[in-house]
Amino acid sequence: MAGLKKDMPHPESLTLHGQTRVLEIGFSDGANFRIPFELMRVYSPSAEVQGHGPGQEVLQTGKRMVGILEIEPVGNYAVKPTFSDGHESGLFTWEYLYFLGSEQDALWKQYEDRLQAAGMSRDVPMPEKAGSSCGHNH
Repeated sequence: MAGLKKDMPHPESLTLHGQTRVLEIGFSDGANFRIPFELMRVYSPSAEVQGHGPGQEVLQTGKRMVGILEIEPVGNYAVKPTFSDGHESGLFTWEYLYFLGSEQDALWKQYEDRLQAAGMSRDVPMPEKAGSSCGHNH
């Protein structure tokens, strides 16, 4: 994975707010975002959520109350959160967190539209999988 772009703002502060379930992150360009854990979870950059190509995304549901148990740094370019539902395979680069923070209104709408198209709601539990076709441990 490539490092940060030269002109990409870097994080100067990162705070987990467990009760309100948001990640607060401040960047060097003055941008400050409060990213809900649910948004991070449903847009996790992991293969489990994104699939292995366009159209293979797995719609995430039942994540409104998801928490982050811990968050660990990955080099100088990302963090890896462990979510309370056991999901821990997503690497969130600074660039991706900046994207989630700056585009969260559009991302929420896109998520709501995908839920509606699937006849689902944010609070429907994820269906249990009998196995995984991509070989990841879930």
